[in-house]
Amino acid sequence: MQWLQLIISATRETSSSIEVALLDCGAVSVTLEDAADQPIFEPGVGETPLWDNCQIKALFDATIDTAHITSQMEGKLQSLIPQLAAFRWEQLEDKDWSQEWKKYFSPVKCGDRLWICPSWIEPPDANGINLSLDPGLAFGTGSHPTTHLCLRWLDKQDLVGQTVIDYGCGSGILGIAALLLGADKVIAVDNDPQALLATRDNAERNNIPSERLITYLPDQLPDNICAETMVANILAAPLIELAPRLIAHTSAGGQLCLSGLLEHQIDAVSLPYSEDFVFSEPALESEWAQLAARKNR
Repeated sequence: MQWLQLIISATRETSSSIEVALLDCGAVSVTLEDAADQPIFEPGVGETPLWDNCQIKALFDATIDTAHITSQMEGKLQSLIPQLAAFRWEQLEDKDWSQEWKKYFSPVKCGDRLWICPSWIEPPDANGINLSLDPGLAFGTGSHPTTHLCLRWLDKQDLVGQTVIDYGCGSGILGIAALLLGADKVIAVDNDPQALLATRDNAERNNIPSERLITYLPDQLPDNICAETMVANILAAPLIELAPRLIAHTSAGGQLCLSGLLEHQIDAVSLPYSEDFVFSEPALESEWAQLAARKNR
């Protein structure tokens, strides 16, 4: 199917009105992108992060009348027109867009033994520990610094026979890696049912028996479950909020691996765990940090 794309430059203040107008005019989808390389690391609770300067791209069926759509948009956004750059239309190449993202996902080596391999690509090292992954709609491909830091940490641990909790499991990448590296059982927890589905699918893809990887929504996790290794790759705010729960579900003498935080957030995230855990030096990559600790009681 052929598509046309309408591109409009906007500000944080005007982007919402433009998005609504585009959808009213029949856009199949509307995408907001950063127009000035402005990083947004972590939103506050309840915030929807957005850049100061945005580029808005709206997808339309190629059979539409572009002059008519442009006229409609100008009418709907008359008060904003002086603040907008000229509308720009472009023809999109005909592609299977549902599969297009796959070309940006390639095998990643994490540590000495572990490879994360897209399910549609042959593993580059037949003798390595190869985790076959299709993230679906869940976070976690091994390419983001926080996931990579956790995987490298797991690759160095002796997990043989352990129970591991992967809290905020996303695609299940950390928990499945722990099982392939020798863990006996993984408890995967996430507040998104889609993530739990992706985790179970990826476990099956890696020939993990269902009894070795069990998934829970947070409020379903039994209080009496404890793990020798607790891994949580989320964000700083939930890591702080969840500290009592993560502490309670980690066995005495157990290990803790936290990521999803920025370097400047290390002290704030460590603080609620500091009475129960002794922390090692943090690992850093591209402004992101990973914390490792051992429970002292």
